[in-house]
Amino acid sequence: MRPAAEEVTDGRPPTALVRIGILIGMLVLLFVMLTPTVRLLLRQRAETAELQSRIVEQQGEVATLQAELDKWKDPSFVEQQARARLGFVKVGDKVYSVVGGGGAASSPVEVPGATVAAPGADSRAPWYSQVWQSVAMADKPTAGMLPAKQ
Repeated sequence: MRPAAEEVTDGRPPTALVRIGILIGMLVLLFVMLTPTVRLLLRQRAETAELQSRIVEQQGEVATLQAELDKWKDPSFVEQQARARLGFVKVGDKVYSVVGGGGAASSPVEVPGATVAAPGADSRAPWYSQVWQSVAMADKPTAGMLPAKQ
């Protein structure tokens, strides 16, 4: 008979160590199996958040475009835009146009006693020479200016 205090050692590890080893192996296997799924979940949540922010942004754009559309449904707004943009007038209205008024359309470089004329490009020159000539003249602020005829 064997004494109770002695351990039986017949070449097998103790059962507690085997159970811990199996448990660690199962945890490692579970970790390896769940890692791609968790990454996919996190990526999908980020994409969902991005898409929701784009939805909010596009809803704002839709709201502004809807407000613009509502403006165009008003006949007085359409009439105002036709008058301002296209120069339309109603029958019987008197229209005055200022010709030659030196407003905002005047040139930034003013040379007294000169008129602007198109530069005389040599039509017999190759096309690349004509292009280079236009580039050279564009660099000079008074290119193409001719003295005024009196």
